[in-house]
Amino acid sequence: MKPEVLQARLERLLPKVQRPARYTGGELNQMVKDWDRVDVKVALVFPDVYDLGMSNLGIAVLYDAINRRDDALAERVFAPWVDMEALMRREGLPLYSLETKHPVRDFDIVGFSLPYETLYTNTLNLLDLAGIPLFSADRTAEHPLVIAGGHATFNPEPVAPFIDAFVIGEGEEVIHEIIEAYKAWKAAGTSREDLLLRLSQIWGVYVPSLYQDHYDNEGVFAGLSKRVPEAPLPIFKRLVPKLPPPPTKIIVPFIDTVHNRFPVEIMRGCTRGCRFCHAGMVVRPVRERTVEEIVEAIEEGLRYTGFEEIGLLSLSSSDYTHILPLVREVVRRFADRKVTISLPSLRIETFSVELMEALERTRRRGFTLAPEAATERMRNIINKPVSTAQLLETAREIYRRGWTTIKLYFMIGHPRETLDDVKAIADLSKAVLREGRKVLGKRARVHAGVSTFVPKPHTPFQWVPADTVTTIRAKQALLKQEMRGPGLKLNLNDPRETMLEAWLSRGDRRMAQVVYRAWQLGAKFDAWHDQLRYEAWLQAFREVGLSPWFYVHRERLLDEPFPWDHIHIGVTRQYLTQDYLWSQEGKTRIDCRQRCFACGILPNYAALRYLTPGDVWKCPEVKRLPRRSVVSLTQVALVQE
Repeated sequence: MKPEVLQARLERLLPKVQRPARYTGGELNQMVKDWDRVDVKVALVFPDVYDLGMSNLGIAVLYDAINRRDDALAERVFAPWVDMEALMRREGLPLYSLETKHPVRDFDIVGFSLPYETLYTNTLNLLDLAGIPLFSADRTAEHPLVIAGGHATFNPEPVAPFIDAFVIGEGEEVIHEIIEAYKAWKAAGTSREDLLLRLSQIWGVYVPSLYQDHYDNEGVFAGLSKRVPEAPLPIFKRLVPKLPPPPTKIIVPFIDTVHNRFPVEIMRGCTRGCRFCHAGMVVRPVRERTVEEIVEAIEEGLRYTGFEEIGLLSLSSSDYTHILPLVREVVRRFADRKVTISLPSLRIETFSVELMEALERTRRRGFTLAPEAATERMRNIINKPVSTAQLLETAREIYRRGWTTIKLYFMIGHPRETLDDVKAIADLSKAVLREGRKVLGKRARVHAGVSTFVPKPHTPFQWVPADTVTTIRAKQALLKQEMRGPGLKLNLNDPRETMLEAWLSRGDRRMAQVVYRAWQLGAKFDAWHDQLRYEAWLQAFREVGLSPWFYVHRERLLDEPFPWDHIHIGVTRQYLTQDYLWSQEGKTRIDCRQRCFACGILPNYAALRYLTPGDVWKCPEVKRLPRRSVVSLTQVALVQE
């Protein structure tokens, strides 16, 4: 379908749907290039609604990077909501890009961003809406190359049959290598199989069709083998040695989105080592931007966008080395413009009085702290060793400076958790509220958000089982009973969502058949409470002949192979095993900026430009490891001792 025809038909349909501005494009700062004068066309797909996808920084970064090239273009694609999808299917309209209304099938490369696993069925749904075969094996050279990246792809196996190639890790540099490989393949005129083989030779790219999965007699995953000798194994995640300049011409949406702000990533990586945290393990090592670079990016961003909020983003914003000078400079430069500064993921133990005082000139907003567990015993198990006294002192100082609401994030379902540990969540929330009442009286508020732990791949807790739905509901009932009274608010997640996330994040390649069947049964928008079709998933498991409980409710042997073992995040399995055993003793690790625990990230990535092998071996903890070196920056392959 030609773009102009699609545009004309859209104009008749959009008055019939909710939020039609989701589907129009044309926003401030969008990039529109001449389609016929560009060699490679890339569709960047976020498989959820516009309101969520437009707040995804990864999409914005890739959009900026690709569109800076003269030989390529990037356009955005989001999932239509159920009302719009119904009209599109009825009218025979294909999935299209916002910028030029070209059908997605007309692009050369279709790249899916998968930050969380509950987007898998939406991914299939969008491929179907685009008219692209769902299974990679069914595509020919006439179809677009389908790639995917994001945090959910660190275990790519549950969607491996649907994706031609995965980007494991960071995309700013590798996207250019993929485009170059695609151009070279197109010029050569060879087979689609040749394209996939070319892609597999790029550092950080995993092509699942080049590997065969194996299982033992009991149906337990036993490993992957190569189908072709050229296929690399393991696949090392991709890193950018130095963070590139942040995008500043962010597209300004026509409608409210999840985060209406100008975002700047101030730091990437984390050194805290929380044992439940997937991102903290897979995004190592830490890399920081300078204060000057951040402030200049904000200056440009506000000029280009007019946003009224600045988001200083990282996994742990207050661990940024120069956080206090940065906040003071941002306040000095921008507070008179009536902008709000948001600092997500503040650490209780690093949150300083000086930082709060620096933020006082900005507009008051609630503060969010994440103790994750309410007893010191549990915080030691998960390696978040913060004392209750320290938390209460921090809360007191927040209230004293005029903030009326403190949001506390907790998890239930941690390994070795008891009902007393769960009740302590209510007790601690009430204790924080009492501190607020001493200062602010009845204006003080505490909002407790309590999610449920999922044992994620590549973490020290990857060996432990998840709680059952029955156990989760019992713990939630206890919290509802205990968290009553004025000034207290409790938010809980649906235990069924926990089960779905656990199945998908811990699954092997056989899980793809479950995903496919669940989609056929109507599953989509699985992250939305009112759209989750839990029974469809259970039916899909039954029909495929797999047990959902097999994937989430059994404790794994220390030497059992995982379906994600071929994905090497730099952190070694030996380190994760040791940390898991330490958790059983309640033994903690300090911030690894203060002491290196030889997790593996340094020797495995010594070839990066900012870190030489000589620098690595100066670290006393690394010296205790067998001597290894890294040869090629392109391959990042370990040389055996």
